[in-house]
Amino acid sequence: MLHISNTVSIPDHEIDMTAVRSQGAGGQNVNKVATAIHLRFDIVASSLPERYKERLLKWNDQRITKDGVIVIKAQEHRRQEQNREEALQRLQELIKSAIAIPKPRKASKPTRSSQRKRLERKTQRSHIKALRGKVTED
Repeated sequence: MLHISNTVSIPDHEIDMTAVRSQGAGGQNVNKVATAIHLRFDIVASSLPERYKERLLKWNDQRITKDGVIVIKAQEHRRQEQNREEALQRLQELIKSAIAIPKPRKASKPTRSSQRKRLERKTQRSHIKALRGKVTED
């Protein structure tokens, strides 16, 4: 059972995990042992509340397929159990981040002193560049 919040949890039978061989360097062990975990979670067929499903399906994330399936591959660790825990943790974080409503940004104005300083810097810089011009004898 994967707990998302106090009221929402996902039963284990809705999460499909398969062990696959890890990619990358690792010697003979990586060629023989399936330590990486491939996690698949079908959003539409899950027991999540409707608002969770809607937010997840609208979420623009590369781990969510067009069919509404979350695919996570965990292969950080050498042990299958650690990769399994990490995959579940990533799924939990993905669902939590999708349901969190971001705080709206308030528009702000630059202060008078910052505007004044900016204009002074521009004037100073233009003066330096003007001194780089050709020298003319008067």
